[in-house]
Amino acid sequence: MVNKNMFREYDIRGVYGKDITEESAYLIGRAFGSKLVELKKDTTIVGYDNRYSSVSLEASLVKGITECGIDVIRLGLVTTPMYYYGWDLLNISCGIMVTASHNPKDDNGFKFSYNGIHNAYGESVRELYDIIIKHKFVTSNHVGKIKNIDIKNDYINMITSNIKLGDRKLKVIYDCGNGTTSIVADDIFNRFNDKLELIPLFNDSDSNFPNHHPDPAVEENLTILKEKVKELNADVGVAFDGDGDRVGIIDNLGNFIDIDKYMILIWKDLVKKDIEKKTFYDVKCSLTLKEELDKLGVQNEFYRTGNSYTKAKSVEGNYPFAGELSGHVFFRDKFNGYDDGIYASLRLIEILSNNINNISNMLEGISKYYCTPEIKVSISDDIKFNKIKEVEEYCKSKEY
Repeated sequence: MVNKNMFREYDIRGVYGKDITEESAYLIGRAFGSKLVELKKDTTIVGYDNRYSSVSLEASLVKGITECGIDVIRLGLVTTPMYYYGWDLLNISCGIMVTASHNPKDDNGFKFSYNGIHNAYGESVRELYDIIIKHKFVTSNHVGKIKNIDIKNDYINMITSNIKLGDRKLKVIYDCGNGTTSIVADDIFNRFNDKLELIPLFNDSDSNFPNHHPDPAVEENLTILKEKVKELNADVGVAFDGDGDRVGIIDNLGNFIDIDKYMILIWKDLVKKDIEKKTFYDVKCSLTLKEELDKLGVQNEFYRTGNSYTKAKSVEGNYPFAGELSGHVFFRDKFNGYDDGIYASLRLIEILSNNINNISNMLEGISKYYCTPEIKVSISDDIKFNKIKEVEEYCKSKEY
């Protein structure tokens, strides 16, 4: 039996060996392939992250998809942003990525898209569960073909092509957290080794994540990076999550920089350009961001949290730049709009290299609001969704 609670608001996710198994991956592949047939699509791309369970899960997933008659282009081991780039490079408007992002090492899951623009969310995720439970699988008289394609070099060329560093030579520390960015970060940053002094941290791929949990939105995960920035007198430290679609920032003084402040730095640069001055950010961002955007004359609004939702909104509204506090940010001014932690770090490095000021100087004078770190309450899946509903009803009753 497939666990219904794996089918969440933005993706499918669970514990490997308990919820996520080779059998469930195969059934998810059958359901996804059946949906593609319904949508009259004949080819999809598939990628996977560096978790120890990803290789076998991907194989079972692909088996399920091809049994529906759908051809599969396998990207192999890639970051989630590399997988997104595959949509554009190969002109394929659907795909599925085997990843649990920044979750604990024993977790795994699936992000998927039917349009090659943003990931499925809400009912589109839960629909796969219904297909599995009701055995509404497509039966095909042929098995789809499989083709392996390596997009790494194309991706590196793309991501580095529009970054124009200035004359200021920076000392940059980048922390891969032993996540999937380890397979490509060195190649990307070394393209700029004539302009940057580079110090890599935890840049070997290791799905046990032995040095720290790969979630750069949590300050304690970046303790070593903070210490290194201060010890080596670096200009900036950057960190990436397990699948590479989020970024974390440490300033020149070794301070953790919330992403709403990162967005301020980016917009201070973007307002100089001939682009539409509008953006959005999720509700976890502080009023500091709103107030600074108002000062800059940038039309702005709060929006719900959730990567699949924010990614969809960024595309639909064609926002030049937007993001959420977790570290998902979307550039559309000279990029394809998807969230890419390495690219996000390069955009900040580009600004610093063309500026005499450090991050700490550039953020002087902004309003300061005090807030707790994100508080996470452990609760079992069988009751958590009802509890969220209770909170929602309570807030409505109080007219919050």
